Parts: sequence; structure tokens; C-alpha cells
Amino acid sequence: MQSGAFIQKTLPRAACNRLFCKKLRQMETRMMVSRDSELQEFAIPDHQPQNKVVRFVAKLLSYIFHPLFVPVYMIWFLLSTQPYMFAQFSPADKAIALLRFFIIYSFFPLVTVLLAKGLGFLNSVFLKTQKERIIPYVASNVYYFWMCYVLRNQPEFPKEAIILSMAIFIASSGGLIANIYMKVSMHAMGMGILVAFVGMLALSQATNYTLFLSIALLIAGLVCTARLIVSDHTQSEIYTGLLIGVLSLVAAIGADRILP
Repeated sequence: MQSGAFIQKTLPRAACNRLFCKKLRQMETRMMVSRDSELQEFAIPDHQPQNKVVRFVAKLLSYIFHPLFVPVYMIWFLLSTQPYMFAQFSPADKAIALLRFFIIYSFFPLVTVLLAKGLGFLNSVFLKTQKERIIPYVASNVYYFWMCYVLRNQPEFPKEAIILSMAIFIASSGGLIANIYMKVSMHAMGMGILVAFVGMLALSQATNYTLFLSIALLIAGLVCTARLIVSDHTQSEIYTGLLIGVLSLVAAIGADRILP
């Protein structure tokens, strides 16, 4: 309501009729008028506590469980809890597998964002607008597809690792499409994949994953709450990200059964 009132006062009366202003006040998107009399996206955070300790912890969780690092955590978790899946791997091979995941899912996307920022395509490395997220999404999709393709053609890798790589690619593609309509939370997408991946292992493996699944749910809840506290994401953007992540892993399981 405040953003709508701000726009109504700022726009010239001739250009702001009653119907137009009424629709602006009812819109969920946050808009403001720039000095050039152009509508621009403007975020008004809904959950911004003033407690510095809470905000520090929320920022710390956002950095630790950043989408760039979550895939590396998951492959490390798989290597640690299911060593029999990697029976053919020597300790050096396991380290190389972990390094490959880091390069594709952490290093390359980070370098892409820094290069885009340095070349002037981005205003911020934090990708605060939907427009700024297009280039990282497209570039990351290339990296993720390549990783998925390579793993599917290396039989020594277990199908769980292949499903994980496929889920990340599908989630990134879904995030790119959803980005047309809203600034869906990438953190939430990562948490959705994390919970669904641990859930898949709990249903398919003999190991008792009750504790691991509980921890995954706890981490997902903390990270999503942290994003509501320190970012400008709305609840719908958080929930949409979670849904995309979960559905992406479900779709990856189905695709793994269909694809040769």
C-alpha cells in the first residue's frame, strides 16, 4: 500500500487515472518512479528485524548455504554416507570428483557473475533484480547440462550422483522460466533439491536416514527464514523456489528411468 501511494503522488495527474492507480496499489510487485519518470522495480522487505545478532546469523547462513556451495555439500554427503557407491574410486578419485563438482557448480558460475559485473552487464553481484539474473541463469545452464551429460557417460558414477546433476540442471532451467514472472529464491531452490535428495536416499537406501532428513529439513527451514530476514524476497518467491527444487529432483528421477 505504501508503494502504491508513493507512485500515485509521484506520477502526473494526467497520466494516473483512478483505474491505473487502483491496479498499482493492488499489485504484489514493488515498483517506484525514477527521476526520469520511469517505473522501476523497487523492493520493500517484509521481514527485516532490527536485531543485529539475528541479521548477522541470517547473513551467515545465507553465505554458508549459498546455492553455489550446496551441490558440493551434497556430493560430499553422498561420498561420506554411501562409500560403497564409489567402491571403484580411490581416495584420489573421490577428491577429484569433489573438485569437479566444485569447479562446475561453484567456480564457473562465480567467475561468470564477476565477469558480467566487471563488463557492466550487472549492477551488483548479488543479482538483486530479475533482469540481472538472466545471464547467470543461461551461463549456469550450460555448465550444468555439460556436467549432467558427462556424468551420464561415465558408468563408474552412481545413478544418485547423475540424478543430482540432472535435478540441478532442471531446477536452473525452471528458475530461468520462473524469473520471467518473479525473482524466485535461488537459495530456496537449492534447499528444495537438498531435502528431496536426502528424502530420495532415505527411501532407496538401507541406511537409516531419519537423522539426516531431519537435519536437511532444519537447514532448509533456517536458510529460507534467513532469506526472508536479510533479502527482499517475498514468501511466494521462497515457496516457489522450494517447490521448483523438489519437483526438479522428482523430474530427474523420472528422466533417469526414461533416458538411455
